[in-house]
Amino acid sequence: MNMYLHELKAYRKSTIIWTLSLVGLTVLFFSMFPAISQEAEEFKKVMEGFPEAIRLALGLSVENIGSILGFYSYVFLYISLCGAIQAMNLGVSIVSKEVREKTADFLLTKPVTRTQIMTAKLLAALTSLVITNVFYLAAATTMASLVATQEYSTKIFLMISLTLFFLQLIFLALGIIISIVAPRIKSVLPISLATVFTFFIISALASTTGDDALRYLTPFKYFDLAYIMKNSTYEASFIIVAIGFIAAAITVSYFIYSRKDIHAV
Repeated sequence: MNMYLHELKAYRKSTIIWTLSLVGLTVLFFSMFPAISQEAEEFKKVMEGFPEAIRLALGLSVENIGSILGFYSYVFLYISLCGAIQAMNLGVSIVSKEVREKTADFLLTKPVTRTQIMTAKLLAALTSLVITNVFYLAAATTMASLVATQEYSTKIFLMISLTLFFLQLIFLALGIIISIVAPRIKSVLPISLATVFTFFIISALASTTGDDALRYLTPFKYFDLAYIMKNSTYEASFIIVAIGFIAAAITVSYFIYSRKDIHAV
């Protein structure tokens, strides 16, 4: 419990910054909706002037942009991008920060197993993400209810919102396995940004080419918002892949961490 609380305290500043950033971004995006909905037809004409490939890459659905769910599905692409960076930062820093801050030898001399250390760190990171998502969901729900001009499906709205947390779990698991496998990580942010934007670019390519095989290579395409809006459910095959990846990454991380040589001072 002490390790968990210590790790949670270490993530406190980061959690507050990311939470406020996502909430602020949500408020900013939704505050734009009344103007867009009032000029929906004009906005559609402008969007139709964009090449189809660009519209697909940006996740623009011209037909639905005037509805609250259509607008939300568009701006959510950028919200999820920020959320993925947060989760990736947490995952990569879980083990690497002990080496980087030269506290690994002190930590490993404590009367606790490496499994307990990893579990405490993982639970602290999960708690940080849960806190962020609770505040984000509250802000998104409140803003949607304030600016909506017509009735919308609360279920679909919540399903879209929850994909942020699911996406973050995938990137958290990916970050953890990278932090375990990489010998020494001097800076977390460059690795996080490079990884997340690589998958984001693959996502854009999958959208423009329509290649379903590419969708399996990027977590950003595991939750197709257009499919969710149309069917009020997630795609089972991608959910299975996501769960399988998270389980495999966490299992392998525990296995390697319990046996690897940890660089100390």
